[in-house]
Amino acid sequence: MGTFWGPDFGALERDDPEIAAVLVDEVARQRDTLQLIASESFMSPGVLAALGSTLANKYAEGYPGHRYYGGCAQVDRAEELAVARAKDLFSADHANVQPHSGASANLAAYAALAEPGDPVLAMGLPYGGHLTHGSKANFSGKWFHPIAYRVTPDTEEIDYDEVRDLALAHRPKLIICGATSYPRLIDFARFREIADEAGAYLMVDAAHFIGLVAGRAVPSPVPYADVVTCTTHKALRGPRGGMILCRADLAQRIDKAVFPFAQGGPMMHAVAAKAVALREAGTPEFRGYAQQTVRNARALAAGLVAEGMRPVTGGTDNHLAVLDLSDLGVRGHEAEARCAQAGIALNKNAIPFDPEKPAVASGIRVGTPSVTSQGMREGEMRQIAGLIGVAVRSDPATAAGADWLAETGEEVSELVRRFPFYTEQEVMA
Repeated sequence: MGTFWGPDFGALERDDPEIAAVLVDEVARQRDTLQLIASESFMSPGVLAALGSTLANKYAEGYPGHRYYGGCAQVDRAEELAVARAKDLFSADHANVQPHSGASANLAAYAALAEPGDPVLAMGLPYGGHLTHGSKANFSGKWFHPIAYRVTPDTEEIDYDEVRDLALAHRPKLIICGATSYPRLIDFARFREIADEAGAYLMVDAAHFIGLVAGRAVPSPVPYADVVTCTTHKALRGPRGGMILCRADLAQRIDKAVFPFAQGGPMMHAVAAKAVALREAGTPEFRGYAQQTVRNARALAAGLVAEGMRPVTGGTDNHLAVLDLSDLGVRGHEAEARCAQAGIALNKNAIPFDPEKPAVASGIRVGTPSVTSQGMREGEMRQIAGLIGVAVRSDPATAAGADWLAETGEEVSELVRRFPFYTEQEVMA
């Protein structure tokens, strides 16, 4: 095996061939199918190298210069680099790079800014919000008093008038904007005005679009928010993990909310990998990728319109699109399964005011970070839209549908072979 796997993959192959096979098969899956999950992208070999390094051995509770264990000089350097790069990249007063995930970052933000039982205003899950924005199954809905704002039925965009009315009526301690399946830009200035009028903190959950912010493809929430939480994977192309940006006066509260309140020792291999990704995100090449990601999402959404799918809000301003399949008579979970059979990875997704249950859904969500990382552009997006259209309309229970899915799978294979990200040479000796 080559350097992609690190020098000890041969030992893993010998000692645990079952797990070695999982690693090899997953690379093949990522390389040989179309990756259209909006919350995923491809890490660079440099990020993967840091993530698989011996920094994973080091326990480092605390912060650089103030650890509860000895032997932290080298991991301190990694964290200091990650923090400095995050602050510089996003023009933030303070950065905490220790959260294990976006959900962990959100938990810390809640802990820093609110008390259990406080009202929190956020986008409702049926309209694009996240589990940590008030779901009754999540800490955010169990420990706090969630108030949900919606989108308008006609435009399917955020109803800022409703946001203001709810904020003034309930006086929440915390207002959250950001979503998991909202394809439009968010008016951060308007949210700032509402938060100030209601006497609330403003938190922006930028998990999905922080990479586009880094690449200057969408506006930054940092100048408007008290706290910005985000993930370091997705469009930022870093390791799976979280990060928090905040105002200087909130730095100590945020740091204490991450450690010791919500977490113990940080994963220093992931922190180092975040540092690598943040350096990469400051390059001209990354800026080109981010801007192409948005252009590709718009082209893909337009192509899916031609396939009979209605884009929620009429289109997209970012890296994802949500498509209503009602006119095709196909439900989201059926479309996801059919596309998977043709080698296309995407997910079922609820549409605003969806009559179906979330596990069924009336729509799908597509994202372009991965295919853009592979070098695909608008022409390929139109081709992908056609492949999705055939797959969604193909019923595998019929002989004709099964044949169409097989033919579509062959076209998918040919397309991804033209745009490899992890090449055969990188993963095989």
